[in-house]
Amino acid sequence: MGQTLAEKIISAHAEKKVKAGELVIAKVDVCAVQDGTGPLTVQEFKKLGKNKLNNPERTILFIDHASPSPRKELSNTHTVLREFSKEYKAILSDVGAGVCHQRLVETFINPGEILVGADSHTCTSGAVGAFATGMGSTDIAVAMALGKTWLKVPATFKIEVTGKFKKGICSKDLMLHLIGLIGADGATYKALEFCGETIENMPMSERFTLANMAVEAGAKAGLFATDDKTKEFLKSRGREDKFKLIKPDDNAIYERVIKINAEEIDYTVSCPHTVDNTKHVSELKDIKVDQVFIGTCTNGRIEDLRIAAEILKGKKVNSNVRLLICPASKDVYLQALEEGLITIFVKANAAILPPGCGPCVGVHSGTLADGEVCLATQNRNFQGRMGNVKGSIYLSSPYVAAYTALSGYICAA
Repeated sequence: MGQTLAEKIISAHAEKKVKAGELVIAKVDVCAVQDGTGPLTVQEFKKLGKNKLNNPERTILFIDHASPSPRKELSNTHTVLREFSKEYKAILSDVGAGVCHQRLVETFINPGEILVGADSHTCTSGAVGAFATGMGSTDIAVAMALGKTWLKVPATFKIEVTGKFKKGICSKDLMLHLIGLIGADGATYKALEFCGETIENMPMSERFTLANMAVEAGAKAGLFATDDKTKEFLKSRGREDKFKLIKPDDNAIYERVIKINAEEIDYTVSCPHTVDNTKHVSELKDIKVDQVFIGTCTNGRIEDLRIAAEILKGKKVNSNVRLLICPASKDVYLQALEEGLITIFVKANAAILPPGCGPCVGVHSGTLADGEVCLATQNRNFQGRMGNVKGSIYLSSPYVAAYTALSGYICAA
């Protein structure tokens, strides 16, 4: 019987051939927490009575969600992570380094590995051919202590995409289309395996967006076979030696196959207050926005900033709109500076935020006022997500976000 990507990677870590539905104990390569979930993980780890981490050099603590801290209570939780990293020799990614999911693919994760993180969007790293999934803080504490975790091998949905996108269409439009098609719980505890000529021709930045939002359909992981684009990305990050070819078997068994024609994808937006409440931009032209946010682990990469800068160059943001730009990592920020993108944004009257999650989680910077509307390139638009239950969040690609910032209304031109 052939195996899917998820089955192959988990088999290698369980030291036996596994199939969907099995409960297994699997070796873990990397553990990650962030400042929202990390303090509880530290607390639970210490309850286990272990005096050392199983693999400290591959245990990473990220301070990114409230970065820099907006209040003393959060500052104290940051201190917990900093002190733990020193005591147990874990890796600390501190304020200004960037969002955990971007940092993980930039620096820490390689094809064929298993990553567990105390954050639902850990699945982002599936784009490099790793089995990456979010778990609760207690599960991560156990993985940090033992170097192992238990999980049920997920069944897989094969997402086969063919054809070429129309001008301006991004993988964000594709993913919002898919979530609208199957629903926010349509792939609960499944692995989404992306394939097809469109995926093969897609740059890594676009693949990261798809993997990142797999969980918004309820999925356990979003996975991609490795190829020359994976290898080139690893080479650009100094990890070419970590490349390995990983692909599903031709006779792999999938629970469901979903075929999508990329040529039929239009500019797609998620409307309040669920990600699967999708509409085409043309249906939303009367929606006035107060704030536009370009950034996050979904669309805060250099490629996303280039798209926005090309549209905004030489223009001014609508006087009724606040445009916030937040690079996903320090490296993205530096590259944006070198390419002059930050200058373009500032001249367009955008506000530049330090690398991190920014307004996405509603902890600081960019909180909405009562009744305000934000169009964001983030991955979630739940009520209260940006710090105010009386605000409304729409989700889009950077392309739509940039044009909307100029217009003041949701648009794509």
